[in-house]
Formats: sequence, structure tokens, C-alpha cells
Amino acid sequence: MEIEKEVKKMALGHEFGAGAACLKCKDKCEGFELHFWRKICRNCKCGITEHDVPMNSEENKKVGKLFEDTKYTGLIAKLKTDGIPRYQANTVTITLPSPATATVLPPPLIAQAQAPAPAPAPAPVQPVPATITPVKANKVPVAVPKDVPMRSVTYEWAPPVANKHLAVRYIQLLPPEKRPVAGTEGAAYRRQQMARQLPEHDQDPSKCHELSPAEVKQMQQYVRKCKDEALGVGDVMLPEEMALVKAGGQAGAGVGAPGGGSGEAVGAGVVTGGTPGVSGGVGGAAAVAGVGSGPGAAEVAAGQAGGTGPLTGPGVGPAGAAVGTAATAGAMGVPGAQQTGLSQQNFSCHHCQKPMRQGEPAVYAERAGYDKLWHPACFVCCTCNELLVDMIYFWKKGKMYCGRHYGDSEKPRCAGCDELIFSNEYTLAEGQNWHLKHFCCFDCDCILAGETYVMENDKPVCKPCYMKNYAVKCCCCQNVVEPEAQRVSYGGLNWHAEPQCFRCSGCSKCLIGQRFMVAQRFLFCSVECKKKTMT
Repeated sequence: MEIEKEVKKMALGHEFGAGAACLKCKDKCEGFELHFWRKICRNCKCGITEHDVPMNSEENKKVGKLFEDTKYTGLIAKLKTDGIPRYQANTVTITLPSPATATVLPPPLIAQAQAPAPAPAPAPVQPVPATITPVKANKVPVAVPKDVPMRSVTYEWAPPVANKHLAVRYIQLLPPEKRPVAGTEGAAYRRQQMARQLPEHDQDPSKCHELSPAEVKQMQQYVRKCKDEALGVGDVMLPEEMALVKAGGQAGAGVGAPGGGSGEAVGAGVVTGGTPGVSGGVGGAAAVAGVGSGPGAAEVAAGQAGGTGPLTGPGVGPAGAAVGTAATAGAMGVPGAQQTGLSQQNFSCHHCQKPMRQGEPAVYAERAGYDKLWHPACFVCCTCNELLVDMIYFWKKGKMYCGRHYGDSEKPRCAGCDELIFSNEYTLAEGQNWHLKHFCCFDCDCILAGETYVMENDKPVCKPCYMKNYAVKCCCCQNVVEPEAQRVSYGGLNWHAEPQCFRCSGCSKCLIGQRFMVAQRFLFCSVECKKKTMT
């Protein structure tokens, strides 16, 4: 019954974005008109991302559907009006002084700057498990002279960590042209990659063209496997603090649902056991058991903790500590955290094998194991080598993929409609895969099975369309060179590769396989023939 519903509601939404101007073709395009099944504009052949179509709402629905029924439900929200899950990208606005007059403090100095003055040594007491004092991090710590003009910067997305300094430092480590600053090419790059890396027709049967009930069932099984075995969201954390976590120490600020204020933690899983009033402290007994989805939020403060309340959102860390988004013990560092007796370790990026700089954030992937870490700029797809948008990854057999190329590793993709192929029969032509009904002329959509076609820009074109739109003319006879005919091309000029066309304009000698020269679109066998003819 559910499969029949999916088949009935299939539609490509041809009114969405209709008439939008093409940012690439400008006035050459009459306005966006979605092709019936190709996912491109009928007028200019460009994709929807090349047109001025607001995509935020649609993209949020798409990612919301991807995270639905996963441990990442803390990153989505459902509106009461329609009940559709929507992705909540973490937008951050910070106020900074001019770069020439302010210096951002590195994390170790921040920890020192925020450390309280040493207190007199207390009288010996019975040892108790250590607790963590929350550190507020609502502003990026900077050293700013007085009377310096400030500026606000909005990031359309930033890692949802409690420590804004860590989030900003993460973005600063990305290539400048890929930083998602609102109104810049970096923000446009993020939106394009969101559409490119996470195709909605890879997970939603209603966005596909005429799937059979059997294909819908196979697609649903594929999506379930994808969510259960491959989908993940990266965690951002200082390697030094991850070492503390793995050693049974304090938890840092990882990626999960947007965290609360001071003294609140939102992670993935249920914190159980431990001493009442103690959670995740150095030497503490708290552990993560499973993935919770309840509404509770644990309070972690000196002498107070919701040790048995369920925590919402993703980000389960290594056993013994929750590495979710928590406003406790942020990456700014808790005073004294570096004095735990752990020796200085060297951390290397799993992608480039180069060392991590001390005090700079790294990206971790739970499915890959917390023994691996990446530079922010190295957290890329192994196939396209593009940054994984919003750190959404798919892990398979020791490799990191974006959604598109994970799909390509599981199923063939139709070069005509860009959808994954879930049928047993399909066409393999020109090194690409095609639905049987989609191996068509790129210009007129006529079926090419058993017909003559020509590949133009990696797209098949029927012979009539080729002769009309792409064929070149012979400089000698002025007739069109048919696709089956041999031709000689030189400097943008073309001739039939026949004695009567490719010959000297002076003495009519056949020049096929011979030395020749071109002057004013004429062929010559020698300088002498050129002088006789041109003078």
C-alpha cells in the first residue's frame, strides 16, 4: 500500500522556479522551464542551480528527509502546519574588528586568559570525581584596541559547536573561496554542492520519473541501507581534547544538535550510571548507552548534573564520554585541561597525512572511528574531491563519499535523467549507463535505439539534429560534412577528406597525407602555388 502511494504522488514539480533567469546564459535563456525528466532547463539545457531560483526551503526539506529516522533527528524540525521535516542549518553571526587591528587568540591562550586566579590550597578532603564548569563562548575572543570599528559577519552554515571560536576557526581553515559567508562565492559554492552532492531523487521516489512499484521498493531498501550503514555527520573537536576523551577524560564540543546555553548539553544517547551529580568529568564513571531521542537535556555544572536524563541530537563519541554539542568544556578549554599528565601527541590528517597544528580543530567521523581525523579542508569526497557539504558524509569500505558518489558506488546512474537505476535492464553506451527509455537525442528526445547518433559534449544527438545544429561545412564545396564522412580540420576550418575537396587551390594536387599551408581559407601545397594564386 505504501509503495502504491509513492507511485501515485510522483511528480517533478514543473512549476517550481518557472521563468527564473539563467545566471550562466543571461538573456540567451527565456527563463527556467524544467524538462519533463532530465532535471534541466528545456530552453538553455542548464541545471536549476544555474538559475536564479531560491532553493533554501527545498534544500532544507531534502536534507530533513535524509536525516529523518536516523540518529541525526536533532538537526531537523517538523512544522505543525505540514509535518514535513526540515533541516536546520546552523547559521552564525559574529562581530569582529578589522583584521589589521585585531588578533584572534589561539585556543591555548584563550584558556590561559580565561583561567581564574589561583585560589589558596584547600584543606585535604575526601576525593570525589571531578566535574566540569561550563565556559561561555558567545563571542570570539579577540585582542582589540579601543575605538576600533567593528563589522558583523554571517556564516550561512557553521559547525554547530557550543564554542563559536572553534566554529569560526574551522571556517578560517577552509579555502577562502569555499567559506560560506553570506553574499559571497563561498555561500554560492555551498548551495551548489548541496544540490550536487545530495540529489533529492537519490532518496525520494516522488522526485523520480515513472518508477514501477518494484523499483520503488528497491529504492526504499537502498535508502534504508544508506541511512543505517553509511550516513554520518562530522564532529569538530580539538585533537588534544579528543585524546582526553579517549583516555576517559572530559568531553569536548563535537557536532550535534544546536546546543543550549551555559550548563546545558545536547548529545546523542542516554547517559547512565555514574555518581549522582557527576557527568563526564575527569575520571568520571558516566558512559554513553545507545541513542536517545527524548526531550530531556542534561545539565552539567559544578555539583549538578542530570545523570539519567535522555539527551537529544547526534554526536556519540568514544565509549565513556558523549561527544555531542555541549556548552560544557568547549574547545576553548577548561582551565587546567592541558595539565592532566597526558604526554604531547602528534596527530596526522587521514587524508593528506600531514600533521595537525596544535590548538587547531579537526574533523572526526564516527563511522570511520575516532582514531582518524581530518583537516577541515581535507574532509572531502574521495571521488570528486569536493568539501563534504555541512560535513554530511557517507562511509563505505574505508572511503569517504558525498551522497552522489556513494550512490554511484551502489547503483548505476542514468546519464539522461541523473537518477539511480533500480531496474534490472538498462543500456550501456559510450561508457555511460541509461534507462532504456532515456537513451534519447539530447535535442529532440527521440529514442535512439537502433538509430545513428553522434556524441556532442558527451550527449547523444540524432543525425537530423546533428545536421541541423552541429554539423560543419566544407571550406571547398560548402556542403555539410555528414557524421559518417571523414573530414580534415585545421585552425577551425573543415574539409571533406576527399581528393576533390582537400586539394591545392593552385595546382589541384591532392593534399591528403601531404604537407600544406592555409591562407585566407585556401589550401596550398607550396609557397610557389600560393604566390601564383594570391597575386
